[in-house]
Amino acid sequence: MRQLSNELSSHISSGATNLAKCWRIKRLDGIELGFSDHDETLEFDGSVFTPTYGADSGEVASKLGAQTDSAEIVGIVNSAAINEDDILLGRYDGAKVESFLVNWKDVSERHHLRTDYIGEITRIDGIFKAELRSAQVDMNIAKGKVYQSFCNARLGENACGIDIENPNYKTSVTVLTLDNSFTITTSLISGFANNWFSFGKAAWLSGKREGKSDIITLHKNESAKSVISFSEPIIDWVNVGDNLNLYAGCDRHFSTCQDKFSNVINFQGFPHIPGTDFILRYPKAGNSLNGQPLFT
Repeated sequence: MRQLSNELSSHISSGATNLAKCWRIKRLDGIELGFSDHDETLEFDGSVFTPTYGADSGEVASKLGAQTDSAEIVGIVNSAAINEDDILLGRYDGAKVESFLVNWKDVSERHHLRTDYIGEITRIDGIFKAELRSAQVDMNIAKGKVYQSFCNARLGENACGIDIENPNYKTSVTVLTLDNSFTITTSLISGFANNWFSFGKAAWLSGKREGKSDIITLHKNESAKSVISFSEPIIDWVNVGDNLNLYAGCDRHFSTCQDKFSNVINFQGFPHIPGTDFILRYPKAGNSLNGQPLFT
């Protein structure tokens, strides 16, 4: 049961209310936005909540137990606040949304309704609909290690120990041409062999994708240029002259950790674990059956 402050409870009980809903959105890139269905700007908790005409919130379906509650917010896409490019680029995916019920004549009379996280966003004819998922969504995230031959850590994580900001694992390039939806040609990446950045990431420093990172699937050096391919289409938000940082890639194999990074001591997988076909194997002449590791 919600416990309202005495002041807000008395205001609601009066029968003549001045209530508005406010939403504070905190994106994963650190940007914070505030919106309200009131027709004037409201301020509280150090945040500014601007009028968003056409914004409306749907019903909240509360579930028992650890199930994820869901709701939604619907509004008109406003280029000055939430624009279509930001939605398509995923800048709002996973953003934290705090909802408030506020007396717009006295914002000290307010109630924090709920905290959600943005899930799926759909757009139809200039109108966006954002699915809001309750904090129980974290219960669906897998925790702990997976017993597998591949490394469980991402390159650059604390468990990995590699500093990807080291010049040995990083370089900067400029876009020269746009080849197709997934591929660009950049200035020559000198000092790094072919595929050094495959399975790595690209961090965009300028252009529409500034602040975004993309997974690199292919890195190939040619005579005076380099070709970079990505796992998702990027061409609609990239222009010639855009700058980006490239970070070394790791396919999480034991051999890569050993040969490319000399980082076996921090390998987070289980390279000696038998494969799925181990039970079907049988001894052959020449096999080593002395109990030594299968993989060194």
